[in-house]
Amino acid sequence: MGRLPDWIGRIADFGIDEEDSQEERLRKAALNLVVLLIIVLSVVWVATYALLGFYLSAAVPFTYQIIAVVSLAVLARGGDFDNFSRLHFVLWLTLPLFLQVSLGGFVASSGVILWSLVAALGALIFAQHPIRWFVTYTLLVILSGLIEPLLDPAPVPVAVNLAFFVLNIGAVSGVIYFVMRYFMGGLAMERERSERLLLNVLPAATARRLKAGEVLIADRFEEVAVLFADIVDFTSMSETLSPEEMVGLLDDLFPAFDALADRWGLEKIKTIGDAYLAVSGLPVPTQDPAGSAAQMAIEMQQQASLLRESLRLRVGIDVGPVTAGVIGRRKFAYDLWGDTVNTASRMQSHGVPGRIQVTERAYELLRHRFSFETRGPIEVKGKGLLTPYLIVGPKPVSASTQRHPRASRAGTSGEAP
Repeated sequence: MGRLPDWIGRIADFGIDEEDSQEERLRKAALNLVVLLIIVLSVVWVATYALLGFYLSAAVPFTYQIIAVVSLAVLARGGDFDNFSRLHFVLWLTLPLFLQVSLGGFVASSGVILWSLVAALGALIFAQHPIRWFVTYTLLVILSGLIEPLLDPAPVPVAVNLAFFVLNIGAVSGVIYFVMRYFMGGLAMERERSERLLLNVLPAATARRLKAGEVLIADRFEEVAVLFADIVDFTSMSETLSPEEMVGLLDDLFPAFDALADRWGLEKIKTIGDAYLAVSGLPVPTQDPAGSAAQMAIEMQQQASLLRESLRLRVGIDVGPVTAGVIGRRKFAYDLWGDTVNTASRMQSHGVPGRIQVTERAYELLRHRFSFETRGPIEVKGKGLLTPYLIVGPKPVSASTQRHPRASRAGTSGEAP
């Protein structure tokens, strides 16, 4: 949908409150634009009937124009939108009948009662109880048929009568089409926006399941790589930065991490303060979750240094089973649970500034393709003594592929191979 001219856009915004939902804003804007459109179209009926000398008939659409303009002005100054909408529904239902009677019946008025259909169908979008408006419309149509024999048709020229049949049918159809096009187009844009927001907090596959109607989403994954990262000395650093500088720093860093996650096929789970959590191997299992997480971790360190030379990360990785699922009703969150998550978090919190620390089981999966330093047994809160490893970097491809087939599990001592 194209952008409305500024002056029309301002009229469309009459009566819209800050707390209105996007759907309610669309309803109000559409109703305002329908009122404006009918004001403009009514000029044809007013001018034609006045030129033909049917002044009473011309007065009916002219009366609507006056009331509509005044009601828009009142609405612009803070008038109640519900009263505004009820007023126009009543006018749309009754004034076409008055015009038809003034011209002497259905044929002489070129079926002008069709304009009441705007109220009957518009109520589906704008009114709380649309059936009431449709029943009222039906009764008015029946009434117009009952009084038809009592009316004396006005001497409307045949050409004008035919032209207004075309105009009444075409204009009513056009107004109804415009309402549906504007409202449904706006809803489609809002659905697209909501879907983008949903994909910002949920993996795409999980979002599809949620939209398909699944109430409880919980899955077990047997081998995923969990990556935790945080900024070294961020607390002390934040004390020297203004709020704008601190948020700006994270707003530069985390989107760069998001791009790396997309590149290496990881799923960003969440950020907490300066901490970043991502996982490889879910919601769609992958062949090499550990390798993807390690590659991303290396590039995260590089990206942090590029952004600010003094910026260092502390990264922890573990590989193993996790449970993942969606929690929340109004605000959804996709989260992970299990020992693998806790251990990866401990690898990060007990890690070395500027380094990537992995567990022994992650090391076993990665040692053929990456060089490591053995850090030695360390006491880890809640885990006891663990032997973590620090990634040095990828091994040359030839050495990795020729000396160490991926299936090999040979152990080493001292500096890790």
